Amino acid sequence: MLLYVHFPFCRKKCNYCAFFSQKLVPEMVQIYLTSLKNEIVFWSNEFNFPAISSIYFGGGTPSLLSSEILDRIINWINKYFHLAPALEFTLEANPESLDKKEKVSALRKIGVNRISLGIQSLNDEDLNFLGRVHTAKQAHTSFRLLREAGFANISLDFIWGLPGQTLPKWLGMLKKVVKLKPEHISCYALTIEPGTKLAQIKDKLTLPDENEQGKMYVYGGELLESEGYLQYEISNFARIGYSCRHNQGYWDGQDFLGLGPSAVSTIKDKRWQNPANIKDYQKLVEQKYKGLEYEFLDEKKKTNELVMLSLRTSKGLKLKTYRRLTGKNFVQEYATLVNLLHKNHLIRLCNGYLRLTKTGMLVSDTIIERFMEEA
Repeated sequence: MLLYVHFPFCRKKCNYCAFFSQKLVPEMVQIYLTSLKNEIVFWSNEFNFPAISSIYFGGGTPSLLSSEILDRIINWINKYFHLAPALEFTLEANPESLDKKEKVSALRKIGVNRISLGIQSLNDEDLNFLGRVHTAKQAHTSFRLLREAGFANISLDFIWGLPGQTLPKWLGMLKKVVKLKPEHISCYALTIEPGTKLAQIKDKLTLPDENEQGKMYVYGGELLESEGYLQYEISNFARIGYSCRHNQGYWDGQDFLGLGPSAVSTIKDKRWQNPANIKDYQKLVEQKYKGLEYEFLDEKKKTNELVMLSLRTSKGLKLKTYRRLTGKNFVQEYATLVNLLHKNHLIRLCNGYLRLTKTGMLVSDTIIERFMEEA
């Protein structure tokens, strides 16, 4: 089982962020911590001291947690769950909250072995547009401190398709990134989500056109692969042996337990989500999840998710797995669509897998949606 812990507090909500997060207030953090411990105990009893293969602290900004509090949470998890010996333990972090040598070193001592550092851009103007509270200089400083503390598995996040961004600018920044030699790089297209600050000024934004964004995606990927970063998922690149095992577990359909407000869980045929509100989350935990609504995953939902998640990866959809789940031949079932996509060099069939090409990944949402409609 994968374990996800959501820490919903930030110093400031970024302009593009649609995840549940709020300003850090000590009183609310205490409510969160008390509820989190009770939730850990509850699910430990429900699942009989379950085995955990990876831990992922996301948010929000989990790196705002003091090392003492984070250590306390880890002790709770270690007490009530069985942790695998070679556990991958990822902590999402922002540069401004990893600016002290002591803080970074403490993270290593309590067992964090993978850092996902949200840099987003090495251009201060872009960072200001995104509403980030750190500078490019702080990003470099936090990365250096992580290396000096002995972190050997660091992922860096970036956003492309920003206003005023061109292909040369994007590639130029990626060249700076690879010089840092992180083990993992995530590159996401800017998405204007409803309810965000950017959504309020959407009509005033001038984003790169589709052609320019397409070039950023394709040529950016080619640059990273030429530097030894293999694309193993639509937005993720890693050196050999450094793919994110936790996220890979999601894409492979493993069970996962989500702790904290707004966190989602999927165990066997059930899926549920905690309330995206601290007080409602507290109440649900205190009531020992009475009245929690579950979504039951029938064969159709499982099939849709298998196709959707598999086609996001470079490995693609294993046709035998699809047949085992549905009793059907995927290629025959969607023969017309498969032939059309293959003819236009958007998919590839090889060694029992159907996978998207680089061009196919660029329009992955459209392709996957077609399979969902017909499933």
